[in-house]
Amino acid sequence: MESANEIMNTILENKDRIKQYGVRKIGIFGSYARGEQNADSDVDLVAEFEDGAKNFDSYMELCFFLEEILHKKVDVLTPEGIDPLMKPGIEKETMYERL
Repeated sequence: MESANEIMNTILENKDRIKQYGVRKIGIFGSYARGEQNADSDVDLVAEFEDGAKNFDSYMELCFFLEEILHKKVDVLTPEGIDPLMKPGIEKETMYERL
């Protein structure tokens, strides 16, 4: 994956499968969102789940699936799991897509 747009396009191409994990909205932030990624960069994502849909299994299966389709290590956060001190910066740079 070369850019945030390519990553988000791949996610959108697989949105039906991603929705099966209970995800309603997903966004990219970090080095890819800023255009500062390198070959060793992981993909930082924020996933918002439908009410009651997030559990350990759905979260882990989502992470594994994203790594499979993106061919990169992913770091998936949820809005409630973001450190309050970091949240404003992450929210500012995150590019979201509703699924």
